[in-house]
Amino acid sequence: MAGRSSVALVTGAGSGIGRATARALAAEGAKVGVLGRTRSELESVAGLIRAEGGQALVLEADVSNELQMREAVKELVSEFGRLDIVIANAGINGVWAPIDDLKPFEWDETIAVNLRGTFLTLHMTVPYLKQNGGGAIVVVSSINGTRTFTTPGATAYTATKAAQVAIVQQLALELARHQIRVNAVCPGEIDTSIDENTSLRHEQETAIPVEWPEGQVPITGGKPGRSEDVAAVIRFLVSDGARHITGSPVWIDGGQGLLR
Repeated sequence: MAGRSSVALVTGAGSGIGRATARALAAEGAKVGVLGRTRSELESVAGLIRAEGGQALVLEADVSNELQMREAVKELVSEFGRLDIVIANAGINGVWAPIDDLKPFEWDETIAVNLRGTFLTLHMTVPYLKQNGGGAIVVVSSINGTRTFTTPGATAYTATKAAQVAIVQQLALELARHQIRVNAVCPGEIDTSIDENTSLRHEQETAIPVEWPEGQVPITGGKPGRSEDVAAVIRFLVSDGARHITGSPVWIDGGQGLLR
């Protein structure tokens, strides 16, 4: 689907998986709206895309803010005329702590960004996909909450990641009549900067006493995957090659989730 006439929105596009995905889609010829909260990061990725011969539009917005998201999506469609591909990638790890120590406002912040943000992204974009007679959506979930549950204190995070897969499967049926495909990718350990928005407290109270083999990612000898590994799968899922795939979570973890 990514081609010269297609338009894509990538949230959390300033770094990591979002950045790699925006560049991958632009390389296929898509015009890309790069959305995030940090303008300097967005300008950087947009500059790379333009230097590589692509087209990009910077959209500064908080995915949990209804008004900002509505305006950002309207600006994207106004600039490029349509919307075909939506990558709901923005997310935070938030606070990881024992359930009786995790503060309600900390829970709310993780839910706001990861879950409300996913909802608002889809709520604002689906009408445009329907107008076009179809499209493709990929939600970036995680192995946490879908395949593994051993991350210490990550209750809020895993709740959002499990919910994202449920949303994907619900919408795959709901939107099928509109020729809109909806899938999820569930990365394991990837070399992104998401750890910078992680706060871990009292790990010893929630850690599972397991002795891991050398490294946690079998297929790479313990090394994390790359953002580009996830972007490559997303690029496939929004392509015509994946035209018969919808409602499917794809784990991109090098086998890590099978250990945990």
